[in-house]
Amino acid sequence: MSGQKSKSTVPKSTVSVTTSRTSTSNATQPRRRMVQNYLVIWVDGNIDENSEDCRNTLEQLRTVVTEVSICTTPAQCIQFLNEIIDEKAFVISSGALGQSLVNDIHRMSKVDAIYIFCGNKARHEPWAKEWSKIRGVFTSIKPICESLKKVAHECDHDSIPMSFVPKQIVAEGTAGPDQKNLDQIPPSYMYSVIFKDIILEIDDDDEKSMNTLVKFCEKQNISETQINKFKLEYHDRSPVYWYTKPMFLYAMLNRGLRSLDMEAMCKLGFFIRSLHLQLEQLHQEQSASFKKSFTVYRGQGLSKEDFQNLNDSKGGLLSFNNFLSTSTDRKLATIFAPDTLERNPDIVGVMFIMTIDPSKISSSITPFAMIEKHSALPREQEILFTMHSVFRIVEITQTSSDSRLWEALIDLFEMIIIGVIKLIRYIYMRGLMNVKG
Repeated sequence: MSGQKSKSTVPKSTVSVTTSRTSTSNATQPRRRMVQNYLVIWVDGNIDENSEDCRNTLEQLRTVVTEVSICTTPAQCIQFLNEIIDEKAFVISSGALGQSLVNDIHRMSKVDAIYIFCGNKARHEPWAKEWSKIRGVFTSIKPICESLKKVAHECDHDSIPMSFVPKQIVAEGTAGPDQKNLDQIPPSYMYSVIFKDIILEIDDDDEKSMNTLVKFCEKQNISETQINKFKLEYHDRSPVYWYTKPMFLYAMLNRGLRSLDMEAMCKLGFFIRSLHLQLEQLHQEQSASFKKSFTVYRGQGLSKEDFQNLNDSKGGLLSFNNFLSTSTDRKLATIFAPDTLERNPDIVGVMFIMTIDPSKISSSITPFAMIEKHSALPREQEILFTMHSVFRIVEITQTSSDSRLWEALIDLFEMIIIGVIKLIRYIYMRGLMNVKG
């Protein structure tokens, strides 16, 4: 770093130990299952594989991001990035390699953030300021980790799995989709709905299921400290607390549902059920607070592809295929700042404005609740909805201030959800009958 031998060096490691090392000999080996929607790539030509300092650095990084891959040349980093399918990459580069590397990778949409980690901050700050994705020049790993926490949170927030159901398959004047257009329902959405349907019907031993999840996590390179905390304290806290706590659970659930990783989803099944049931209970307890229609907000960065799908589905349906965090305070929901959009030209900022009519919603199908008193990160006026909350896309308008900031008016209407679920169950049962036949 900075032309000097790096003080932040890397121990010998394999994909089964501390980190997955990218090298000529193993770059083509199968990658381990991803349990987060993002990874760190650390690029440094002066890696000392016997340094205790580097082991400590890796340990700190892995408390934020479980997957840390090491490259010793820019070419290895670029090769690794080209092999990434749908994850976001946070690149930490030495100063010596950074200027050339950034020129090659900055335009890649999968590169979300870049950090320059060096021993001479003043030397590299001038050129680093020219690149919007560079979050800063650092001489210590601690501030990088602090920044990564924020960036990872934004990535998780923006990568909530969504499904778009076109207007054509919503029958005119009916509450649900037209059976003539079954093939237009996204298969990933159907699988996800069927999975939730099954999970909520299962009555298994939570203690046994929790231990099974712990064993699964131990194989995924997740921080031992986080795993132990979860194992020892799980029953002392509520499902809402664990869902909102900044640790592996939320990111793993988000990734599993987004990629339809059935093994991970099944391991998390007991938690999904517990969280749904807690929201159902809280919804009933808070029913007196939800008598009239109200509005909640969610600010989110969408990829250009997802935004196009949203636009094309106007009049159709939008399903959030994970638990959905919203706020009754519009300002709190605005998590995408103009500088965030400036850093990433591939992102479109959308403010979802959601109309909720409690008289049309039951606690068993679409429970939602205020969670401030139960959250690990109490935030005023936060309302959490269960999985697969389905909205009708009413209107999409561009704000006058910025061409990449949009507002989407969407309505939660449970009869639509019931119609969708009935149709998916019909498809599922028909498939089973065909198999048996």
